[in-house]
Amino acid sequence: MIDRMILHSVLLCATFGLTVQPLPAQSTSAPISAVHPWDLPRGTAVKDAGPRTYRFTVDYDTASRTGEVVHRQRVTGDYTRGLANGEVEWKNVGIAEVDGATAAFPAAQKRDFMEGFHYPVGSPDTLKPDFFKSFPPAAVEERNLIWDTGMIETFGQNYFDQLKLNVPFHSSANQDIDMPGVGTFHSRDMVLEWVGRSERNGQDCALIDYRAFFNPLEIASGGVTIQGRSDFWGEIWVSLATKQIEYATLYEEVSGEMKLPGQDTAQPLSVFRFGALEPLSAKNAGGAR
Repeated sequence: MIDRMILHSVLLCATFGLTVQPLPAQSTSAPISAVHPWDLPRGTAVKDAGPRTYRFTVDYDTASRTGEVVHRQRVTGDYTRGLANGEVEWKNVGIAEVDGATAAFPAAQKRDFMEGFHYPVGSPDTLKPDFFKSFPPAAVEERNLIWDTGMIETFGQNYFDQLKLNVPFHSSANQDIDMPGVGTFHSRDMVLEWVGRSERNGQDCALIDYRAFFNPLEIASGGVTIQGRSDFWGEIWVSLATKQIEYATLYEEVSGEMKLPGQDTAQPLSVFRFGALEPLSAKNAGGAR
């Protein structure tokens, strides 16, 4: 069985046809040109009308090389943006884990060090070592909550001026990223693509696809070393009226080799992640997937 220490060391809509047609008069989207109905609104900022809380849930499945799931971990947290002074905040962060593919998760163990953790929205400091000075060294999954949420908001909200319908946009290539307390990540080619319009939580949304494959990854944490590869992708539903994220998914597969403390021989590593970010109000109203 693959050692569960992996889980403390690893980094980290349906396809449809598009028909151009006028929107009904009651649409809640931002005005869109009748001449160019598939242009995204340009030069608009995110509209925060007060605090908005999301639930972020990420499942980590550790598997054998033949695909047998041997251990699962569920990380959850409540993320609020639109606070005073442009800050965001985390509460109710917890982790539950269980062996096997089908057993029910036990109650989550709360991460008190993240209760009320706050910082400016979009802060560049999240990749600086001092940013995580209150985090335990092994708190990799908790760091991922912050990095993943920042990535989703950046991809969903910062590229309207560059995206064109069904045209891949390469936002970065061959970029090295240092992850404080975790290791290094090399992004070969980060691709965003606006693939259509959809509705989520009563909002007319732009649906943005993101993907990055064959990204080298090196991790050294708690005496465990990993050399591997990350492939990740997902979809983001962004309100055309407010630029708020209405729903987002994250998929990631990490594969490679891992060496545990005291071992001379590396063993194969395979971890798959699935994450969903959704407004709590939508979840409670049955709007979750």
